[in-house]
Amino acid sequence: MGETIPIAVPRKGRPLESVLDRIADRLGVPDLADDITSTLRHEKALTKGSIEPDEEDVYHRLADYSTVADPTAPEYTLLRDDRAGKPRRIVFDSVTISLSNVEGAPDDAAVQLVGREEPFRALRTHEFALGFDSADLVLEEVVELRPEPLDRIADVNARINPADTDVQVVTGLGDTVYHTLLATPEVAPSAESIDRNFLEPYEGPLCIEPRYERLVQAVLGTRLLDGIDFRYPDDGREEEAAIADAGLGVYLTVTGSTAREHGLLLGEQLFPSETVLLENTAETTDTVDHVRSLLNGPDLETELAVGQ
Repeated sequence: MGETIPIAVPRKGRPLESVLDRIADRLGVPDLADDITSTLRHEKALTKGSIEPDEEDVYHRLADYSTVADPTAPEYTLLRDDRAGKPRRIVFDSVTISLSNVEGAPDDAAVQLVGREEPFRALRTHEFALGFDSADLVLEEVVELRPEPLDRIADVNARINPADTDVQVVTGLGDTVYHTLLATPEVAPSAESIDRNFLEPYEGPLCIEPRYERLVQAVLGTRLLDGIDFRYPDDGREEEAAIADAGLGVYLTVTGSTAREHGLLLGEQLFPSETVLLENTAETTDTVDHVRSLLNGPDLETELAVGQ
């Protein structure tokens, strides 16, 4: 086998499943993707206690899943979880995929998917040329804060200072969940009124998760933050409940059902929390360019020009 391009990917969850869907579609490996997804969903159910294991010993299950002697078969590892009462969990580690049967791929090349806890940071430290991670992490770490809001994935690169990182967003995968403005009826008269314009004259608390403070500043724009006092949920308290107490907040809303249970109205969708393909432009080679073009999607290709 010729040159192998390593690609950093999430170890588990929705972002990894989105990556596997893209890999299955573009590299023609649906059975491999399904195998990894079903294995990790099974392990998630075991961790949550939804099902009982046939094999009690996690190390035996890990050995059953992994084929160390064959790099083209998936390998898994144990993720240590320091939270009280949370067991170690089997997560994705790596697999190598030949590109020999992929139209337009370099001759005798391959890609290796490598699980990382924070793929974006692995790209920032030049461990990888390509990777997938949540757009949220890019906003939390490197986008510049400006008076105007940021509301599209396609505008992220324009907010990245090249002096801070060589990593750029290539495209989004469409697995979109939105950071959404939520408010109680006592604070806002209707769901339709809860938007960025609503925040112009607003003064008071805005409840958010602490780790999203910089992200919220970016997506709202600093001009709207005058008079706003960030509040944070107490440890262990449900975010929607804390927002209901504060009257207004920003939350990563999937269906909105829990928010409605707390009497909250769903307002404007501020920014898509989406898995994105990333590239470290300083590590680009001809083979990396070919692989990136295979994985790139048509949705943002005309709007995101890496390196511009």
